Amino acid sequence: MKSTFLQGSSRASLVAQHPSRRVSSRTLVLRVSAKRPGENPVKAKSSTKQGLQHAKQDIVQLLKEKPCYPIMVRLAWHDAGTFSTENTPDWPNRGGANGSVRYMEEQAHAANAGLHHALELLRPIAEKYDDVGNADLFQLASAVSIEEAGGPDIKPRFGRRDTYKPECCVPEGRLPDGNAGPDGTFPDGTKRPGDHLRKVFYRMGFSDQDIVALSGAHTLGRARPDRSGNGKEDTKYTKAGTPQVGSGSPGGSSWTVQWLKFDNSYFQDITEQKDPELLVMETDDVLVKDDAFRPYVQKYAADQNAFFSDYAEAAIKLSELGVEWENEPFVLN
Repeated sequence: MKSTFLQGSSRASLVAQHPSRRVSSRTLVLRVSAKRPGENPVKAKSSTKQGLQHAKQDIVQLLKEKPCYPIMVRLAWHDAGTFSTENTPDWPNRGGANGSVRYMEEQAHAANAGLHHALELLRPIAEKYDDVGNADLFQLASAVSIEEAGGPDIKPRFGRRDTYKPECCVPEGRLPDGNAGPDGTFPDGTKRPGDHLRKVFYRMGFSDQDIVALSGAHTLGRARPDRSGNGKEDTKYTKAGTPQVGSGSPGGSSWTVQWLKFDNSYFQDITEQKDPELLVMETDDVLVKDDAFRPYVQKYAADQNAFFSDYAEAAIKLSELGVEWENEPFVLN
């Protein structure tokens, strides 16, 4: 297998492609030197209920051995979040939850840096079952991760059709950024974080409530400067030896103290902003400052059950963006 993840790249070319993004030398090293999980990707498959039930058990076991909840949620979101209601072509060229993130061409998008780790973790499960589709597996892993981390029991529907070739990957630039670039502009040309969020999420058919609810997934995980360009090298909550890191990989900045626990603390923390060790990006801060977003932040900060309910509803909507069903969709028990 070839050793380059992104062929023919240099820091200059990455900067040229993404002038409003910070492209660090560490980002370049990661994206050029990492193994190419998109090479020889798992073939397109169809799912059965029995196959997904078995895969779910394997995912639960994986999470017990390695609590990789955050990156599983990110994988599913980045697979689905490429959908657009604007000038939507036929499937599979319209983006959405079709499994296309498994291809190297999509993994090479700047917003997807580091997702090869999630794909490699799921690869044994994907290769184990001939009756578990990739698109379904990604969404299942996210839903199971949220539940195992203490969040709501999300019941997505399954039976998605897998995209079958890398040419189906959509152009780069459909996913949101946390901060504007050095020139004060987001990749989509907007200059204000609220405008950026609405341009991205409205394109997918979401409301302001959905934007805030889905942002609450930042209660899990960390931002790493070598992936997104955001956050610090580490904080007191992400240093090696801290309880949350355990035997896992240290580093990055978390939005919450207990960043492997799915709860409503994200909304409390971005409201108070008392702890400089916690990450608050421009698109987090605007949720508190924007008149339309703020009521939902206040609601979720005060009522975790309300957050869980609205998050589950928005997450199911996200998981079905752009989907073409093989047959009648079904839900697991």
